Amino acid sequence: MKAYDLNLRISKLLNPIDLFPNSKQIDLILTIPSKRKFSIFHSTITVLIYTMNLQKVIFRNKTGQELVGRLELPADQRPHNFALFAHCFTCNKNLLAIKNISKSLTSNGFGVLRFDFTGLGESEGDFAETNFSGNVEDLIAAADYLHSSHKAPTLLIGHSLGGAAVLLAASEITSVKAVATIGAPSNPVHVKHLLKSNIEEINLKGKAQVNIGGRDFTIKKQFLDDLENRTLPQTVKELRKPILILHSPQDQTVAIKNAEEIYIAAHHPKSFISLDGADHLLSDKKDSSYAGKVISGWAQRYLELPQDKKISSKHQVVASLDANEAFTTPMKVGNHYMLADEPEEFGGNDFGPSPYEFVSAGLSACTAMTIQMYVKRKAWDLQNVEVHTSYSKSHAEDCQDCESPGAMIDTFHRELKLTGNIDERQTQRILEIANKCPVHKTLYSETQVITKLIS
Repeated sequence: MKAYDLNLRISKLLNPIDLFPNSKQIDLILTIPSKRKFSIFHSTITVLIYTMNLQKVIFRNKTGQELVGRLELPADQRPHNFALFAHCFTCNKNLLAIKNISKSLTSNGFGVLRFDFTGLGESEGDFAETNFSGNVEDLIAAADYLHSSHKAPTLLIGHSLGGAAVLLAASEITSVKAVATIGAPSNPVHVKHLLKSNIEEINLKGKAQVNIGGRDFTIKKQFLDDLENRTLPQTVKELRKPILILHSPQDQTVAIKNAEEIYIAAHHPKSFISLDGADHLLSDKKDSSYAGKVISGWAQRYLELPQDKKISSKHQVVASLDANEAFTTPMKVGNHYMLADEPEEFGGNDFGPSPYEFVSAGLSACTAMTIQMYVKRKAWDLQNVEVHTSYSKSHAEDCQDCESPGAMIDTFHRELKLTGNIDERQTQRILEIANKCPVHKTLYSETQVITKLIS
């Protein structure tokens, strides 16, 4: 048997819930006697590598207590800007609406830090000892964390009382270029209406147990006094930073009048978006996702965004890699722009497929196209073909000297899944056609790479 012979295995998929009972899976092992040699070089350049899209972060507030957050990062790129999210009164960072808004932002290239205020969620501290001013201080501490560990935040987003907090914090965080509020009160003292049945007890006894959203919280008089001392309209008037106000006309917790008052107090540029039909907590995913998309699009008008360096070539493909990058390589492939990279374990960012994955992708795509072109001409009922391909270095089939380093050859493991009404004879013919795809032939043929310098 020659080294490039195929090892075929045909097995029926036995899946009782498969919508297509006539599916078959074919595994093909394609081995190539290659003269090419490859090696991986490890870069000594230091770069900031984001190893996961969601990270748990811990930082300290003004009094040294640990605050816990989640830092969400965009896929396949470094964040162009960081946003800081402040949750609503007695809520926490894991509110579903906050997660949905964060995902909308990360899908547009933002990094988003959402965290629990002191005494809430996973953060340390006694909620009874906190106040609104403490929330503002927590935001400043979070901004300091981002500045020291990543990049200073340029966008603040606040929901409900968190919206009031970001308006006050924005004047103290110099890196912030834009502020967005969602269902925010025009004055922090608005929170007192949630406590109205307990206000008298708080004033008489200095504190009271208050039930908010089905949970009990201890509220002390110092909390109420602090609310009275924070005047939001004047702060908004003096802010002079772009403001986006999102509010639902049907909000039963913070009336739409609050949005009007914030808008009137603010200077231009200012914008208002009606979240028509949404409740205060944006419980419907459609509402929170929409809010996130609007905030993302609006904010980018006021933030600095990196300019993509467009590359061009008279060739079909061009790759460009700067010295300050590890392996993240911008490419123009035909009329399309994409990234190539290496996995994190090889020092890459995993922002795109590796070079060998691109080769495997070409083989998979070409195989699928070739098969479908053939069966359409034959009018066979092949509803779908999947081509799964992986690359590795393997011993040649029936190698005589398997201990020799030269016995390891380039191997593509290719598996076909055929869905449709095809018989055994048609299946065998499809296997033969798979081996006739142009990329398959190129990999088998003797090739040459001619390299020269461009001045």
